[in-house]
Amino acid sequence: MSLPVPAGTTRVVAISGAGRGIGLATARALHASGACVVLGDIDVEAAEAAAAGLGDRALAVRLDVSDADSFVAFVDAAETAFGPLGVLINNAGIMPIGPFLDEAPATAQRALDINMMGCLNGMRSVLPGMLERGRGHIINVASVAGKSPVPGGLTYAATKAGVISMTETARVEYAGTGLAFTCVMPSFTNTELIAGTKGTRFVKNIEPDDVAAAIVAVIARPRPDVFVPKVVGTLARTQPLIGRRVRDRMNKAIKADRTFLEVDQSARAGYDRRIGTTPQPPSLTPGDEA
Repeated sequence: MSLPVPAGTTRVVAISGAGRGIGLATARALHASGACVVLGDIDVEAAEAAAAGLGDRALAVRLDVSDADSFVAFVDAAETAFGPLGVLINNAGIMPIGPFLDEAPATAQRALDINMMGCLNGMRSVLPGMLERGRGHIINVASVAGKSPVPGGLTYAATKAGVISMTETARVEYAGTGLAFTCVMPSFTNTELIAGTKGTRFVKNIEPDDVAAAIVAVIARPRPDVFVPKVVGTLARTQPLIGRRVRDRMNKAIKADRTFLEVDQSARAGYDRRIGTTPQPPSLTPGDEA
């Protein structure tokens, strides 16, 4: 089904994980700016409700980012409805947290499949068409956690470091093709992902709308890296220069070293159920009984 595209509207934007949080805020902001937005989410009912709230120039499509075929179908649906895709925003992600040895291997695999393979599947789905047209913009939403050690978020931080690396590598590999690549790195954002956590000292939590505004701005003026808020970019760039000892002391001072370890599990239970992750019992030592 082809949907009407108003005259003068040239941007077609597809967003994964758009049923809630940063993805939904970004869809709203881009739609308000005149773009046609395609909201992908494995929770298709949430995406459909969001698209209905936006009205014309919005379409919801079920998307399992960990499934390459699902991503191809998502892109096909977007282009059938609105025409060639101009921007892909790989936003979908999950954040399992807690002591590493309490994390079930299946949980780690799920985080890898969604956070990293989701971005790779998305890029692989849109790159051929963008390269043929000689234009396009791929935006991968990572996290400041990918730039700094985060006790209690070992797997999560590793996946986000991978997203940062893949975005920069793609930028270099496809230099001169007319394509732009951007990595967006938010700090603590008030979404369901941080349920049960206390945040850090001196760095105020941001809102999904703050990230959305940064994404709208970088689409208008592409650049490789976007930190939200900007101050965390300064911190992330400075930390490698000051040495591990000073960095670790700084992280301890702002309680960044405990944020993902001292968690209110009851407040987080709903999120863990929704993303399909549950902690496993602590590893037994010789002489212990299950």
